[in-house]
Amino acid sequence: MNNTALGNTALVLGATGGIGGEVARQLVAAGWAVRALRRGAVQATGKQGGIEWVQGDAMNRADVLTAAQGCAVIVHAVNPPGYRRWGELVLPMVDNTIAAAQAQGATIVLPGTVYNFGPSAFPTLREDSPQEPLTRKGAIRVQMEQRLQAASRQGCKVIVVRAGDFFGPKPGNSWFSQGLVKPGQPVKTIIVPNAPGVGHQWSYLPDVARTMVELVQRRETLEPFAVFHMAGHWDADGTQMAAAISRAVIKRGGAKPAVRAFPWWLTALAAPFVPTLRELREMRYLWNVPVGMSNAKLVAILGQEPHTPLDEAVEAALEGMRCLTAQKFSQLISHK
Repeated sequence: MNNTALGNTALVLGATGGIGGEVARQLVAAGWAVRALRRGAVQATGKQGGIEWVQGDAMNRADVLTAAQGCAVIVHAVNPPGYRRWGELVLPMVDNTIAAAQAQGATIVLPGTVYNFGPSAFPTLREDSPQEPLTRKGAIRVQMEQRLQAASRQGCKVIVVRAGDFFGPKPGNSWFSQGLVKPGQPVKTIIVPNAPGVGHQWSYLPDVARTMVELVQRRETLEPFAVFHMAGHWDADGTQMAAAISRAVIKRGGAKPAVRAFPWWLTALAAPFVPTLRELREMRYLWNVPVGMSNAKLVAILGQEPHTPLDEAVEAALEGMRCLTAQKFSQLISHK
């Protein structure tokens, strides 16, 4: 194994997505040379925003091996296009990342989720809680981490940061941006997925990315397979996120949005025909009981968890999703 990759070049797989893009931007801000793999036309390559974009596919091992040359860190934040063929593509992609990391002596960084866990680990998840997932996607997540842990026993360093549901200015696919509100539209209704009174954990993407970057800077001092949990934003009764969205809308001159329950009954009817709804329905158990994370291990390493106040984070998220801009514009039109 080549251990000479000690520079400050990082490869980000999945940099067009929510967490991958945020980690890439924050690595650039921290002084890293960042390379990102992107499918599609050749004109999509070149340096943009401090990121060197190269054409390639995370499902093609040769592309990943080439892109990773000279990299000290590989951020594996990639998912199958449109989340299709998850079972077929996820594990081969992580195997490609492992092969590239072993060739370069690079550290792998994986954004983790709560999908690894089932009710046996609830309500407070710790890094070593039993992983007994209820869903197909959760089982694949467990296998991903098992493969990374096996690679760590063969000299490959791995950092896994597990966090709650993502929200942020550029969120990609998330409950916040595809369930609670609609990107590019004024917020008139907030759709709440959780059962009444049930707590839920949220994670602000810039905070998650900052956590990853800070851990990357300390990678030489961490154990070979280093797993950390973030506490994020804990919504104790399932109403606080909706209330923060309402405050942001009102602050920007909008009317107080209505709050409605997510129509789970509709997913039951449509799930046989719509794969996305079938997957949403699989994850319903995470909204029926409180599920939070203990960040004690992370705090012991970093001193504190990067944490943006909820109202500030929600306003920035809605602004980035053009929900507040649209709100403002729609009001100007209505007053003419």
